[in-house]
Amino acid sequence: MENPGLLVEKAYALTGAQWFLLVGGLLLVMGLTSAALKRLPITSAIIYLAVGLLVGPTVLNVFHFNPLKESALLQVLTEVAVLISLFSAGVKMPVPVSLARWRTPILLSTVSMAITVGLIAAFTYYFLDLPLGAGVLLGAILAPTDPVLATDVQIRHPDDRDQLRFTLTCEAGINDGSAFPFVMLGLGMLGLHELGEFGLQWALVDVLWATVAGVAIGIASGAALAHLSWKLRGASPKSELIYDFLGLGLIGVVYGLSVIAHAWGFLAVFFAAVALRQTELKLADVITAPTALPAMKVPPMDSPDSVDIETPPTVSEGALVFKEHLERLSEVVLILLVGGMLFVDSWSWRAVALALFVFVVARPVSVLVGLSSTRTVWRMRGMVAWFGVRGIGSLYYLMYAIQHGLPEELALELIQLTLIVVTLSILVHGISVKPLMYRFWRDRKRQSD
Repeated sequence: MENPGLLVEKAYALTGAQWFLLVGGLLLVMGLTSAALKRLPITSAIIYLAVGLLVGPTVLNVFHFNPLKESALLQVLTEVAVLISLFSAGVKMPVPVSLARWRTPILLSTVSMAITVGLIAAFTYYFLDLPLGAGVLLGAILAPTDPVLATDVQIRHPDDRDQLRFTLTCEAGINDGSAFPFVMLGLGMLGLHELGEFGLQWALVDVLWATVAGVAIGIASGAALAHLSWKLRGASPKSELIYDFLGLGLIGVVYGLSVIAHAWGFLAVFFAAVALRQTELKLADVITAPTALPAMKVPPMDSPDSVDIETPPTVSEGALVFKEHLERLSEVVLILLVGGMLFVDSWSWRAVALALFVFVVARPVSVLVGLSSTRTVWRMRGMVAWFGVRGIGSLYYLMYAIQHGLPEELALELIQLTLIVVTLSILVHGISVKPLMYRFWRDRKRQSD
């Protein structure tokens, strides 16, 4: 099924100066009105999307970003944005890591992920007449929740102990890697990837090896950097480490090693950040513990005998602010591009029906089944079931598939379906996140009082 809007040959492009004016002006407005915007019942992504729709083909038609022709560029942009977001999510994971606390997001990223892919594949096969392989691929594209756009429901800082935000953040960090095997399965069913006899190669290489190797590379690299940075500081107390460089360097090295080893780099970067943070805090406890006074003998703060116990700076904490700024900047640019990809005729009943199915059927069913064996309270299950935000990660997987030889006609249809799902996710989740989260915390506080 052809999408007339995406097949328009006339090119609309902003000049370099116009792009600087657009993005710079938007950043100035957002920065100067940040206090007022925080009081609005919507997320900033909705504002970026509205501006993109205004200057894009939908309204003023100033520019059109063609995702099919620019798939290679868009893949790189979304890849970088997701990697930065995964690192930021990883270093904000609370300590210590325990299987009991991580069980829920792990189940969401595996069991619920597989169920979501299966439900979307079945819906697109029976109701949208897509090939089964294309349905599996689309399910893998739309199944993972997004670490970039879900900042309002994610952990805000490393000391945040909120269980709901932790679950959604950890799930987004893991499922951006756990979706990759299903992407490769869909490509294999379309004849674009080798699955092996009875899918054995896919199971051993794309599922088992790539997953285990990605986690191992990430943990080893993150822990190694933590130990190395502490050793350098110990050898020269006055030495200054550029934390932003170290954070970006860790992302680049881990992702590069993962690609060379045929492992899932998204998983590797997330777990590298987790290991970096966990290891640094353990080292900090070892260093500061001997200098601390016993709990019952600590003098008052205004006593001349009081001791200041200052935790040394860490790479993970030092790099976090810079990464969050990069994350916000990438969000501005990419959401503007989403608005610049949409035409009026991009909207169809097929795409809207798919989006509604994902939001009100696939996500809730997969969450309820995935968490059926846990003791998660029903109120939190409902919140997790609703806030399955789709966004930049879905665009990356789509561009990845196009770059791996997806036929043009099928690529155009998947682009249309994905863009509408992402756009509606930005709108419906962006409108509902603040009031629902406020009500959730208010009710929980009342119960605790």
